[in-house]
Amino acid sequence: MRPCKELDVQRNFLKTAAFATLSLLATPAAAATQAAPGAVAVQSTASVRPDVTQFYQVRKNPPVWFRAGQADAGPLLVQMLRDSSIEGFARGPQLAGEVEGALASAQGGNAAAVQAAERVLSNAWLQYVQFLRSPTPGMIYGEKWVTPIVPNASQVLVPAMAAPSLSAHMKSVAAVNPIYSSLRDAALAQAKLPNGGTAAKYAANLERARSIPGKGKYVVVDAATARLWMYEDGRPVDSMKVVVGMLDFATPMIASAIWYTTFNPYWHVPDHLARRAAAKVIKEGQPYLKRVGYEVVDSWSDNAKVLPWDSVDWKAVANGTASVKLRQLPGGANSMGRMKFNFANSEGIYLHDTPQKEYFKRSNRHLSNGCIRLEDAKRFADWLFGRPAAAPTAAAEQHVQLPQGIPVFVTYLTAQPQLGEVALASDVYGRDARASARTAGVQAGAGN
Repeated sequence: MRPCKELDVQRNFLKTAAFATLSLLATPAAAATQAAPGAVAVQSTASVRPDVTQFYQVRKNPPVWFRAGQADAGPLLVQMLRDSSIEGFARGPQLAGEVEGALASAQGGNAAAVQAAERVLSNAWLQYVQFLRSPTPGMIYGEKWVTPIVPNASQVLVPAMAAPSLSAHMKSVAAVNPIYSSLRDAALAQAKLPNGGTAAKYAANLERARSIPGKGKYVVVDAATARLWMYEDGRPVDSMKVVVGMLDFATPMIASAIWYTTFNPYWHVPDHLARRAAAKVIKEGQPYLKRVGYEVVDSWSDNAKVLPWDSVDWKAVANGTASVKLRQLPGGANSMGRMKFNFANSEGIYLHDTPQKEYFKRSNRHLSNGCIRLEDAKRFADWLFGRPAAAPTAAAEQHVQLPQGIPVFVTYLTAQPQLGEVALASDVYGRDARASARTAGVQAGAGN
């Protein structure tokens, strides 16, 4: 773009404002509120944030909303804000009222009213977009590059100002991702029906769905329905059952990335299971350890040293006054199966194969200690690598790098879009109630 292009727009702003606003506001409701000549009521900009004001000041008041050919953008913003309460955006209805007032005051093309309306509309749009881009409460972000970044005023308004079709741009931004947009549309339709579901439940699920990207290759694990989805370019290309955490060991919500696959993994036995194993060692001795494939090690590192089994005070381990590091050797009985998929997170959660395939026949698959067992780990690995995946050798614990990091989102969706309707799942972990209580508090604060 040539340097003087923006200046040309600024010079023509006041000349085009009258035409743009008259076409933008040609509605009966707006006409009814038109001020008499010489008595234009300029919408107050007292609620406009300083960063929005600064955006316009440093750019000499460029038009974002009141441009020729953008007549549908203002009414669309009003509708989005009205509907946003179902998303949990507490200020949405209030901002919708402010936008309506600004549109009405700018109807006659008065320059001051148009400039004030510009700020009011941009202020509302900025707040809505920042709401959509906010991190999900309760989500553990293991990688910075998958953590949502709340955009500033320029990052929101410059693309809007440059969009050939502002309404198309708004719809694209507000869509967030296919899961989110489909769930929101279905929730809006269903909420209007008798017994159509609660807005609080929809808001809780939309809040979780916002963390999922709208494009690229990524993994979604839904702990509510115990299912994994593989996405490419915003659409699911494959799916499988998973086993997730039981109520006492609920699988947390996590956003991270898978960088490698571990073939022929060891299983590091958790402390509470090591204590159970110690009781059996006391009774059976070393034969028990050999039968289950356990060995004593000095650390969980890749170069851990194997220790003599009789160097451990097994009675102290059994009664909880001492600890031991046990790992299970690779093989058919290994609890990790043939492969596992680590991703950075503070809770030590990962995806893995399992020898216990019978669990996938159950309708209730909330059975693990928090980690995620895969119905078909080989198929999943093939998709991650983009080719048939296999261990280079039969050696234990082989880490094979993926061609690129694949984002993984472990979420919890008790409401999901299905064929234009909302399918509800049981709130196994009780997270909907907690999210509803938090949302109610936010909305109460917004009303003060």
